[in-house]
Amino acid sequence: MVTWDIDSSRTALLVIDLQNIFVEKHEPISAPDGLEIVERLNRLADTCRSNGIPVVYAAHALRADLSNIGQMASIFPVMVTENLITTGTETAAIHPGFRVEEADIYLEKPRFGAFTGTDLELILRGRGIDTVIIGGIATNVCCETTAREANHREFKVVFLHDGTTTAGYADMGWGELTPEEVKKATLTTLAYAFAEVAGCDDVAHRITGAEGATALPMKDAVSA
Repeated sequence: MVTWDIDSSRTALLVIDLQNIFVEKHEPISAPDGLEIVERLNRLADTCRSNGIPVVYAAHALRADLSNIGQMASIFPVMVTENLITTGTETAAIHPGFRVEEADIYLEKPRFGAFTGTDLELILRGRGIDTVIIGGIATNVCCETTAREANHREFKVVFLHDGTTTAGYADMGWGELTPEEVKKATLTTLAYAFAEVAGCDDVAHRITGAEGATALPMKDAVSA
């Protein structure tokens, strides 16, 4: 597996979909350990900000008139009937547990990947960024899609194995999947072909270990 150098002047942290619906209280859509991921990413985001690494918050939010919902209307009709990720709704809002700072960049995305239908690449290229650290919800959907999109655009991807989470899946014809099985398959695939897979504490230590970096206290991460 590749290991990328993390140069603070050329790196951004991409925080994916830490929205109310995905973090808690909206089962079965919410992640079982969403609040733990929020806290881990809060700590890592603080370290990034202190060392000049921009934090980009990407939220899955559809237009109020749902004119950009596309095939999701057929695949997830509940998004139409209940407006679960429509911009301006309570469910689509950033979870209050995630600390957003004034200098952070907020980005609404109409698809799973943060590059599709947004100006994220323009933002990153304009800042001279060639490396992205990715965390959020869900490991195998919006986070993985964003990682693959970044890789295909020649960004170096650092994917957080303990900074992302997912739920399990009912039998779709090939048997049920536990959250652990889903995550294992996703991380293995990404590590094989698309990204470096690393832990939040490891990434934080690599950032703060650089010359001139600012070290912040990090709690012990809960096992992924």
